[in-house]
Amino acid sequence: MATTVLVAAAGRRVGLTTACLGLVRALDRQGLRVAFVKPIANREGSDSGALVALGAHLSPPPGVPRHLADELLAAGDDQTLMEHVVEVANAAAEGADVLIAEGLSPEQGMVHSTRVNALMMKALDAELVLVAAPRAEDPDEVAASVAIAARGFGALVEGRPVGCILNRVCSGGLGRTGETGAVSQGCSDCLGREQHLSFASREKAHREALARERLRMLGAVPCNMDIAAPRVHDVAVALGARMLSEGQSRTRRVRDVAVCAAMVPHALTVMKPGTLIVTPGDRNDILTAAALATQDGTALAGIVFTGDMEPDPRVLQLCRKPLTSGLPLLAVPYNSYTTVTRIASMDPEIPVDDEARVERTMNVVADRLDPEWVGGFAKVSRVPRLSPPAFRHRLVTAAREDVKRIVLPEGAEPRTVAAASIVEARGIARCVLLGNPHEIADVAAKQGVVLPPTIEIVDYAEVAPRYIDPLVERRKARGMTVERAIEELNDPIMVGTMMLALDEADGLVSGAVHSTAHTIRPALQIIKTVPGCNLVSSVFFMCLPEQVLVFGDCAVVPNPTAEQLADIAIQSADSAVAFGIPARVAMLSYSTGTSGTGEDVEKVKAATEIARTHRPDLAIDGPLQYDAAVMPDVARLKAPGSPVAGMATVLVFPDLNTGNVTYKAVQRSANVVSIGPMLQGLAKPVNDLSRGCLVEDIVFTINLTAIQAQQAARTRAAAVAATV
Repeated sequence: MATTVLVAAAGRRVGLTTACLGLVRALDRQGLRVAFVKPIANREGSDSGALVALGAHLSPPPGVPRHLADELLAAGDDQTLMEHVVEVANAAAEGADVLIAEGLSPEQGMVHSTRVNALMMKALDAELVLVAAPRAEDPDEVAASVAIAARGFGALVEGRPVGCILNRVCSGGLGRTGETGAVSQGCSDCLGREQHLSFASREKAHREALARERLRMLGAVPCNMDIAAPRVHDVAVALGARMLSEGQSRTRRVRDVAVCAAMVPHALTVMKPGTLIVTPGDRNDILTAAALATQDGTALAGIVFTGDMEPDPRVLQLCRKPLTSGLPLLAVPYNSYTTVTRIASMDPEIPVDDEARVERTMNVVADRLDPEWVGGFAKVSRVPRLSPPAFRHRLVTAAREDVKRIVLPEGAEPRTVAAASIVEARGIARCVLLGNPHEIADVAAKQGVVLPPTIEIVDYAEVAPRYIDPLVERRKARGMTVERAIEELNDPIMVGTMMLALDEADGLVSGAVHSTAHTIRPALQIIKTVPGCNLVSSVFFMCLPEQVLVFGDCAVVPNPTAEQLADIAIQSADSAVAFGIPARVAMLSYSTGTSGTGEDVEKVKAATEIARTHRPDLAIDGPLQYDAAVMPDVARLKAPGSPVAGMATVLVFPDLNTGNVTYKAVQRSANVVSIGPMLQGLAKPVNDLSRGCLVEDIVFTINLTAIQAQQAARTRAAAVAATV
């Protein structure tokens, strides 16, 4: 039976849905089966069920319609209403370990939300979590208001444990408006208010004040202007703006708003990445300056033309190149002051189609929740599943345990620069960017990326000479000369590979602008394979909504022999186990068991037997069709008694053609995140990127590489210990 947690608001506009999203993600990271329900629908506000469905791939049932709830409450029939609530909650909780139930939000003119929430708490026998937003109140005032809310539930009187999540906690810095009209720092709750405490001190003060009221603080979520940043599209909808050029309005985010009324030299000071420029429609000079800044690589959010005026068509034509690169242009009938005021008063709720913002919100809130409290929901007797959030969280946690040095030969590539900044900020690895330091700094500045001082920037052209002799020594049997070595070391990937060979780095990631062959060739020549292994293969970690599956090989070996296919199966199983995924290996084919014949089927049968002989400890079965491998009902019909069918976690494809087509079809058609390819078999970790990769893909590939480096170091240490 699921444990139910009722999450209710201790005030208006406290970010109730935001807290629920974070709770769902935090519990999901623990491998718990989490369900969500909004038992009674709100009249207004965001569709929390749709947001949770978007971020956690859940399908919460619809809540009790609000008109029905109001009719029952008006008739004094509380019990019938609660029967409906329990019915909805039970439907949502089926098969779950924890059910997060979002309480009724207080709305304008409504005074009975606390009473209804108290009824739901008792009807569902739920733990109570209250959400508050401190705004300008001091810790004692916040604690008092939360305690009043808790007493309204009768929770403190009954001795029920009551937890509290503080949302949008302001700290450090002074919100101010500059001469250009740009809001440069702070949030709407702390603008103009001096802050004297660090966030850690403010968090401690809140925790102590809540404890005095017999309340437990479960987390304090800071004001986060990044997760609150709306898309330009959202601003356009809020303003009722005309789209002169849509551009990338659905992906560019507004992190700053600047009114440009001064001359161009002064206006240039606010033309920074993420800034939405607000300017009168006849300011063709501002448009031209913004277009030039965009062309130079500054990713402005967009431009809003005010006063019911539009730029001269000839100037628009002159600026067509930056416009085609994605700069959105909007026009509104209001003056600039009214426009900025309307933007500042936008509804902070997350739109139901903004998946990126939902994902960031879930992670930011989950990161701030008390791990001891969250971990308390896990049951020792339960077999956990490894959900995608749990897998990604495990990757980051594991990498932080022994931080490794990862070299990135494509150091001036914009996505790589952004990824390196994120990796350093999250403590995943120490990054080494190879490239011209001035070029790298320029790329970072144009993206608005701040490179922390811990990131190393190495000019590979300057350090290449010191690797000439070591390269000649390692390749002299292949005819390597000093002249050839000098030529080879003009390639940053070769320089990075030599750094890896000489233990100056622990791993290498490349491929955002280079081919797979270009990335792997130096590693095969210099690093070579693990002793006893003659094959390099790859796996993808496929983050399906319910669990993570391992697909291999989808990137390296075109047409493996039976012996190579067995090696791929064993390597893939070991990779799965190394990353916390139980290995149940399905050798895939177009036929299951003995139902089909043919050369391809026979190869899979032979590979299965070879793999079983080499590794009798592994659960391996084949040939299996994909549906028989992953669907229990199909497995019962096609492969009864199989130790793998219906619950396979490692899927080995018979050739590269099948594997690559399948992984891309699953990734794109089902909107599944795939992490990889991760190379297997090399003595030291080298991993390849897709040339269409996103920043997030690079971050997690670096993460995988760092963990592989940890494992390689442990293997080498064990080998040394065995010889002593």
